[in-house]
Amino acid sequence: MRILLVEDDPDLAEIVALGLRNESYAVDVAGTYATAEELLVTTTYDVACVDLGLPDGDGLDLVRRVGHDGHLRRPRRCLVLTARDAVADRVGGLDAGADDYLVKPFHFAELLARLRALARRADEHGTTLRAGGLTLDLAAHRAWRGGTPLALTGREFSLLRYFMHRPGQLISAEELLEHVWDAHADPFTASVRVILSRLRRKLGDPPLIVTVTGVGYRFGAPS
Repeated sequence: MRILLVEDDPDLAEIVALGLRNESYAVDVAGTYATAEELLVTTTYDVACVDLGLPDGDGLDLVRRVGHDGHLRRPRRCLVLTARDAVADRVGGLDAGADDYLVKPFHFAELLARLRALARRADEHGTTLRAGGLTLDLAAHRAWRGGTPLALTGREFSLLRYFMHRPGQLISAEELLEHVWDAHADPFTASVRVILSRLRRKLGDPPLIVTVTGVGYRFGAPS
């Protein structure tokens, strides 16, 4: 899952982003309205976490804009993170288009739970994915093949989930970097190849992810 964190407090942004990355979320951070706008022009996010009190604009305006501005790529879900805790503020945020509203200060565990809930709501496949003897429980973050549990890291789980949403499709390494990693990922590293190799070993035989030389990768249940 790729997340846009719009937060003008650099210390809080760093703490939250680090915590999310440790949970294997891909996180891009914007400290201003303008930076968030620039990122939303070029990148599609699964969730945008938006602070309302930004130094160069109102985060609530950004929440409204992503719902109808054709120049911005609309995140699949939007979560407001703010110190504004009045009922009117909550109502205003939800009416503006936010899917959830979390008041600062918050416990990091609650933020993670809300992100998982938003991911389930955004997932048209429901909370469980099945293909080729594989089962992914998106709510519990657990995976099995043929009834045998798979010990996947967060990044491996995210990678497998991305593939299972796109069976049979040809997926490039660049696309995987964009959606499973974040802006800190170096496109010239072997990161995708290394994680994929490790994931394939854990999935076992027959192979479910094949390499199309010079083009990318394809997920498909063996015939």
